[in-house]
Amino acid sequence: MEELEKAAPFFENDAIVLGLLMAVLAGIFYLESSGKKFWEKFFTYIPALLLCYFLPALLKWPLGLVDGEVSNLYFVASRFLLPAALILLCLGIDFKGIMRLGPKAIIMFLAGTLGIVIGGPVSLLVIEYVFPSLIPGNITLDELWRGMSTIAGSWIGGGANQTAMKEVFEVSDNIFGIMIVVDVIVANIWMGFLLYGANIRDKANKLLNADNSAILDLEKRMEDYQASVMKIPTTVETFTLMAVAFGGVALAHWGADVISPFMESHNETLVSMNLQSLTSSFFWLVIISTTVGLLLSFTKARKLEGIGATRWGSIFIYVLVATIGMKMDLEQIFQKDNIGLFVIGLTWMLVHVIILLITAKLIRAPFFFVAVGSQANVGGAASAPIVASAFNPSLASVGVLMAALGYALGTYGALFCAILMEMVAVG
Repeated sequence: MEELEKAAPFFENDAIVLGLLMAVLAGIFYLESSGKKFWEKFFTYIPALLLCYFLPALLKWPLGLVDGEVSNLYFVASRFLLPAALILLCLGIDFKGIMRLGPKAIIMFLAGTLGIVIGGPVSLLVIEYVFPSLIPGNITLDELWRGMSTIAGSWIGGGANQTAMKEVFEVSDNIFGIMIVVDVIVANIWMGFLLYGANIRDKANKLLNADNSAILDLEKRMEDYQASVMKIPTTVETFTLMAVAFGGVALAHWGADVISPFMESHNETLVSMNLQSLTSSFFWLVIISTTVGLLLSFTKARKLEGIGATRWGSIFIYVLVATIGMKMDLEQIFQKDNIGLFVIGLTWMLVHVIILLITAKLIRAPFFFVAVGSQANVGGAASAPIVASAFNPSLASVGVLMAALGYALGTYGALFCAILMEMVAVG
């Protein structure tokens, strides 16, 4: 009981927690736009979006003020604000422009998937033969590869695929809980690097000898369109914007509530086809809200871009980022018993990154495709738009479209990765 009391955050009331997060976000953007030389230089190296992510994590540890596991704010942000943001960010999409981005986006996404599939067995080999002493004494190699299969499911497809791997390979609840910590911490650290990379994209593109012209063209087209329809919104127009956004959210939830149980009733068939992710309500929530936004982009609703659709969508994304950061437990990084598991996770991620960078260098892909291709795998629909938005808010829809591929390939990739890891563990 004492341990539970010690772990309880100082603020458990979500109204207070939301106020703290909004104050943190406001402070970050106030300093970024202050015009003072120190802060201009500071934000040149440390992007605001990265601070929106890590400062809430510091509120959890070491300050102990909040706890994302206790708060419901992430659930609200991911289920309400995320689909609203997807709709708003897709409203002004230049679909033809995205199609002109070419095959490099798909190639980089598949390179990211390959990096995760190969990285699993490679990291297991490293820990087994190079650092065997780092394997926790209470975990066998058989339990280890089975637990790692859930990370593969998460990093390629998402939560639904992660749960599917838990059931397929009979991972114990204890091991599953530990793997979730490794998954979240390592993935979030890498996301932090990607957000920083968005701030130095020109240097990264130069190192990769990348052809960035297609992305620059898309950015310019989107910005020119925004400028052509920009106006100060009236109260009626703002309510219209919110009605479109949250009306779309309502439609997405209704669709998910209908489709998910239907898919669940055919679970055995879906399992036989390795399509368990189709039973996930969140999967359909993301798909439907994105589809609503894309369809509206072909109508007069696209003009809502002029009264702040992207701005509101970005605000919702920033709030989501803060709630994600609040869930990250930095303290876990420094726990001795978990060092070996974090070595596995970091090695795994390093293989993923190396394959991405080599592929990008070979095909001269811009760093934007490296970042979004990676996050579409590792983070999925919840965070791929965040990383894409760090480059330009108008590019968020590219992250959504690429993340949808992760849902499709997640189970297949995770199963293949698990088979390779079993061969390493047994052989």
